[in-house]
Amino acid sequence: MLIAGFPVQAQFRVDVSGVGMNQLPIAVAAFRGEDGSPQKIAAIVQADLERSGQFRGVDTAGIALDEASRPDVVVWRQKGADSLVSGRVTRLADGRYDVRFRLWDVVRGQDLGGQSYAVTQADLRLAAHRISDFVYEKLTGEKGAFSTRIAYVTKAAQRYQLWIADADGENAQSALASPEPIISPAWSPNGSQLAYVSFESRKPVVYTHDVASGKRRLIANFRGSNSAPAWSPDGNTIAVTLSRDGGSQLYAISSGGGDPRRLAQSSSIDTEPVYTPDGKNIYFVSDRGGAPQIYKMPSSGGNAERVTFTGSYNISPAISADGRWLAYISRVSGAFKLHVMELAGGAVSAITDTSADESPSFSPNSRLIVYATQQQGREALMTTTLDGKIKARLAGKNGNIREPDWGPFQKQ
Repeated sequence: MLIAGFPVQAQFRVDVSGVGMNQLPIAVAAFRGEDGSPQKIAAIVQADLERSGQFRGVDTAGIALDEASRPDVVVWRQKGADSLVSGRVTRLADGRYDVRFRLWDVVRGQDLGGQSYAVTQADLRLAAHRISDFVYEKLTGEKGAFSTRIAYVTKAAQRYQLWIADADGENAQSALASPEPIISPAWSPNGSQLAYVSFESRKPVVYTHDVASGKRRLIANFRGSNSAPAWSPDGNTIAVTLSRDGGSQLYAISSGGGDPRRLAQSSSIDTEPVYTPDGKNIYFVSDRGGAPQIYKMPSSGGNAERVTFTGSYNISPAISADGRWLAYISRVSGAFKLHVMELAGGAVSAITDTSADESPSFSPNSRLIVYATQQQGREALMTTTLDGKIKARLAGKNGNIREPDWGPFQKQ
């Protein structure tokens, strides 16, 4: 039996490693009033920005500024900063917190704007992530993904849990717990549901789970195995792998449940489907060539074309939201390593030096990949930039961590 969980503080430590070529130097000064806040907003913002690979933090030790103070830009230029974030946290009479900030271009001496949020204590981290999103978008021109969420699974002893956490791994909430395995969580396009595979009936069965209410719906419980759910971009269809007619084959099924429609007539094993952002094609893994490789076919079914040719064993495809990149796991000399292919030209890069990588998933702005790997014999979550130069470890205390999936942008 699965049970709905309650908020659990599964604390993560974020260690950023590596050096990028063109990182923007930014100073994030301690917010005034932060000493009385249970969350250190400035530290969260700086960690977010550094983890993105686009920014390099500048020392602000001993300096606290608020959003109303005009900074001495000469001082900050001497410190090597191109931009500065300052702000304030104030506890309101109703127990909420007023969080205000301002972003400065200290090279040009310009005020780049700011915002304010009145939030509960539980949403202080979310406010910090939204500040990070504002800064990221102002300075890079691209949307930030810091206020999005990730899902992942932990195994501790004989207990499996499905977690939903902030994009930095903090603020984890247990969505489900079971003595039987939970695998393959997949976010719906609007972020309101997760599809996943449960073994509670002693075989793999696909469910969808409403994140807000905890209610779930049985999607696929056919004879044999039901696995590898993937949502279509419009949220109306879920592609699944079923063995009801013999070997593992790809089917499409309504996200509300119903009769599955087989997508390809193949005698080989086809699995791990993933839709392209435009919904027109599905990438998947097949052994039709003798060993697992990644193929592409129309999402309505039809002829498949092979996509991966480097290496003899390639699995776990993930497509970036901008449609430019394919991430996957390749077995190289017995080691499982994360690879990234630029789809337009087919160029492939190996971007990790670990040997047990699995389950890559792109951030919704297509700039980072979250994946599971092993470090010191334990599973851990990592994020990496697409060139592999900046990595951050999200190290949890709740057992072995696996199968991350990065959720979509949230509506403000």
